[in-house]
Amino acid sequence: MPATHVVPVSYQGPLHTVFKHDRDEPVIILQESISEDEPRVYIHYVNLEKRNDEWVPKSLLQHMPSSSTSNGVVPSKKRKRSSSRRPTSSISRSRSAVSDGDSSKDPQTNGQPAGKVVMTEEEYDLHHHKKINTRRNFDQVCIGEWLIKTWYFSPYPLTENEDTELSIAPQERSTSAANRIPGVYRITNRSHGRTSDMLAGGMGRLVEKEILYVCDMCFKYMTDVSTWELHKKLCTVKHPPGRKVYQRGAHTIWEVDGAKEKLYCQNLSLFGKLFIDIKTLFFDCDNFLFYILTDATRNNDHMLGFFSKEKVSYDDYNLACIITLPPFQRKGFGRLMIEFSYELSRRAGKTGTPERPLSDLGLRSYLAYWVSTLIRFFRKLLEVMPIPSRELSSDDSSASRRRKRNKGWQGEASEEEVMEDIDEKLASFRTFVTTRNPDGSASVHLKIHCTLADIADATNLRVDDAAFALNEMGMLKRWGKFSVPDEKQPMVVLTREMVERVAKERGVKNVSVLHLSHVKL
Repeated sequence: MPATHVVPVSYQGPLHTVFKHDRDEPVIILQESISEDEPRVYIHYVNLEKRNDEWVPKSLLQHMPSSSTSNGVVPSKKRKRSSSRRPTSSISRSRSAVSDGDSSKDPQTNGQPAGKVVMTEEEYDLHHHKKINTRRNFDQVCIGEWLIKTWYFSPYPLTENEDTELSIAPQERSTSAANRIPGVYRITNRSHGRTSDMLAGGMGRLVEKEILYVCDMCFKYMTDVSTWELHKKLCTVKHPPGRKVYQRGAHTIWEVDGAKEKLYCQNLSLFGKLFIDIKTLFFDCDNFLFYILTDATRNNDHMLGFFSKEKVSYDDYNLACIITLPPFQRKGFGRLMIEFSYELSRRAGKTGTPERPLSDLGLRSYLAYWVSTLIRFFRKLLEVMPIPSRELSSDDSSASRRRKRNKGWQGEASEEEVMEDIDEKLASFRTFVTTRNPDGSASVHLKIHCTLADIADATNLRVDDAAFALNEMGMLKRWGKFSVPDEKQPMVVLTREMVERVAKERGVKNVSVLHLSHVKL
């Protein structure tokens, strides 16, 4: 019989609101801090993502009317005007399970008595993991010349020398001890590698103003600014410890083996966890490859973002987690890493997909990639005119050498991208229909009959990913019937006008960010 645990659980609902984004947002208080100036609270916005959790003065809290949550719906209300935002209908987003020894007496709960839940060993570990990740253990991280606000909890280990009890007021030490997880203890230098001790780092700490200092080259971490400044002067790392797999101008992607560079990859994973919530962090990096995107300066290569993937994935996942540092987001670097991960799958002869579940930002990024890939494919497939060729005559070739070459992403010279030839299998699906016009000219129309699996195979996408992207683009709404040799079956009808309309709405570019000629594999 598997081991079980009986855990007391009470449900904490929102009792207050805070004015944010021009509306009153319902919040849940996760922690209180009594500072010298005024009390502050760490709150979670019920209708916003977890990365928006923050410390605010307690005076900003407004009591929520009891009728607002009587039916399990937690709406966000604008002040002085009616809210156009639809309230969430899922009660799970307005409640969070809290298990403490005597949580029914917690002033932050909604007054409901604590119940008991029987959990399996796996559910019990997941319950502990969720409680550990409830709030951030560092408010900001200083890396290189950037001071960045962290998004999520990261289990940076704390040794006995970094005694957090010294930073906690005496009247709050009892609260800190009560918040600790049973069976998880503080770590020592000897037990540095134990995962349970890693997760214990930072529990019960008041971190509303705490800063983590990280070296932007080796990702060594520390909490003292003087130690960090001294380390920067002595650090000899100039670039990631791996091989170059892609280089275009100042931008380089490095492949680092987690089995060979264990400490570097562990530190990199800990740093990435500050901005990744739903992925499980593995301290055993032997089975992973890390791909770090850097920007070259005169002496060093500074990281812009990275992604990791398993060396052997039985589900053909081509990416485990991905992060672009907040100062470099919305500049195309995430798209570059996503396209490179799919190129790795294509060269391995597999159809890749990212590991699930996807975060909201991850889903948005991958949807944009799937849409642009399909749009560029449809443009190529629905093109009647012949595809331009690279072949040049002797006279043209000499003239092209004297012609000024176009500038690339970061100023390097690059050749113009030429559309690739259509696959022979898809070419067999193309039917040209020529009709005579009254003025004696002729019009050529192109008809294509293919399945969703054919489209997914040609674009190196999973069938479900391609179907999801087509549905989001609104291309699965127009249906028709085409005659086939045996029977008539309904099919989705796509036209070039539909493709161009979606391309204009979503701002799809004609070429991809990744240039295959710069891949060094």
